[in-house]
Amino acid sequence: QVQLVESGGGSVPPGGSLRLSCIASGINFSIHSLAWYRQAPGKQREHVAGITASGATNYADSVTGRFTIARDNVKNTGYLQMNSLKPEDTAVYYCKVVYSMSYWGQGTQVTVSS
Repeated sequence: QVQLVESGGGSVPPGGSLRLSCIASGINFSIHSLAWYRQAPGKQREHVAGITASGATNYADSVTGRFTIARDNVKNTGYLQMNSLKPEDTAVYYCKVVYSMSYWGQGTQVTVSS
């Protein structure tokens, strides 16, 4: 049974930081690519950042220079370090892993507000 569990969301003021975690179980995490998506109220889900099994990363233009994606294959965990947060970063953040199939986590809420 595949499970992805996100954590680390919360409420922070503009300029603050959060680190999201995504713990995977039931899969060979090391061979899967990992991505973070987000969905704000009334908007479509959008890709935020991705990291391949070999460690290559990519970012949405809106988060480049502020967010960093990483993975620890020993801990079966993916991370999204978010710095210099802005109100427009407010959304539910989801992790997704892909190999022959794709799996999604349940999401974690991030709220950026003064």
